[in-house]
Amino acid sequence: MNCLYKIFIVEDDAVIAGEMARQIEAWGFGTAIVQNFENVVAEFAECDPQLVLMDVSLPFFNGYYWCSEIRKISKVPIIFISSASDNMNIVMAVNMGGDDFIAKPFGMEVLTAKIQALLRRTYNFPAPSRLLECSGAVLNLSDATLSYENEKTELTKNEFRILQLLIENKGHIVSRETIITKLWESDSFVDENTLTVNITRLRRKLESLGLTDFIATKKGIGYMVG
Repeated sequence: MNCLYKIFIVEDDAVIAGEMARQIEAWGFGTAIVQNFENVVAEFAECDPQLVLMDVSLPFFNGYYWCSEIRKISKVPIIFISSASDNMNIVMAVNMGGDDFIAKPFGMEVLTAKIQALLRRTYNFPAPSRLLECSGAVLNLSDATLSYENEKTELTKNEFRILQLLIENKGHIVSRETIITKLWESDSFVDENTLTVNITRLRRKLESLGLTDFIATKKGIGYMVG
């Protein structure tokens, strides 16, 4: 069962991050270590993990900031790890949306025990949010919402299906025929103007979030993002 879970490690000490990853993987979990500390949320969305290990002291922005940003799009459990283990930091971690706090230095057996306990508690409940990311926009597959920077909007069923299909195939053209089949789940004839209307409405919603020219038209073929 462990292999179903991926742990996202946000730690700027490469030695500590590598050791945590090795220990976690030894227990059968998948791991991903953040690479870009200027845009942790984008990597989080790309990874789509079931748990986050978040250091407090990080380059550019601290762990509390990134925790609050992640909380705008996901309820995934977050464990803070820090050498600053005074009561103020622990209270701050909880207030910013953290689920647990581990003080450095810590034993790896303590880390894995806390990870396993938090995963058990969390995933006795409905499955975690699934996320798709493209150019900073995050599509939540669990509630059909789209987030970009500090804005969030709900999508209609057709808007959601179109955007999901395009992001799942980002960097590649998706034909109009493929989108029509996805929307109406049928090979029967559907007026192509109906798809055009849906694309136009979706583009307006994207523009309201600041995502101008997010969907590119490939004339006579289809559409693409990314």
